[in-house]
Amino acid sequence: MSQSESGARYERRKAALDAIPPVEQSVEDGVLNVTRRFRGLTLEQAMGYLENLGGERRSDAEIEGEGWRAHLSSEKVPVGPSYRLTEVTVTWTGQEAVAEPVILHFRLKAFRAPG
Repeated sequence: MSQSESGARYERRKAALDAIPPVEQSVEDGVLNVTRRFRGLTLEQAMGYLENLGGERRSDAEIEGEGWRAHLSSEKVPVGPSYRLTEVTVTWTGQEAVAEPVILHFRLKAFRAPG
């Protein structure tokens, strides 16, 4: 795959993700706060993804990287009348320029996680 094909594929995936709004997002004094929910991955998988993006576990539900922090929680949510999925909620806080790439890379990984 050429670099231009790879770049085009990345841009298509990013555009698809941009169509899914966050649960909550704010920027105040350069500090970004974003909450997003992800279905179909476990809390442990999400923690592992964040560790691979440079974070270190601070607790069972918190990862901290240089310039960012993520708090995670999970719950079973109904999907239809008889099926339940694990939904992981991640709230990131950090310097906007540092946190945004971490969030994007996490979303790209989580988007393709089950397959």
